Amino acid sequence: MKGARKILFIAVFGVMIFGAAEVKAQCAMCTTAVESNNKSGATTTKGLNHGILYLLAAPYLIAGLGGYIWYRNYRRKNIELDVPHDKLNLN
Repeated sequence: MKGARKILFIAVFGVMIFGAAEVKAQCAMCTTAVESNNKSGATTTKGLNHGILYLLAAPYLIAGLGGYIWYRNYRRKNIELDVPHDKLNLN
């Protein structure tokens, strides 16, 4: 069962990483400033886009990590089962 979870995690993670589309998330003022710098030959456009994407991803990573820690710590309940170890006679 653990092997299936690992494979599922790797598959979902791979789809998230390799299936990501390039986006341009900028406000109007940033867009005009970057476009004017881009026309003059500066390469700040890519750096600004990457910085915005990192800032966008940080809350999701923190929430995911918190959810994983919560799931790992509280998925089991401390219940003791009193099961007799005698063999059953089915005749």
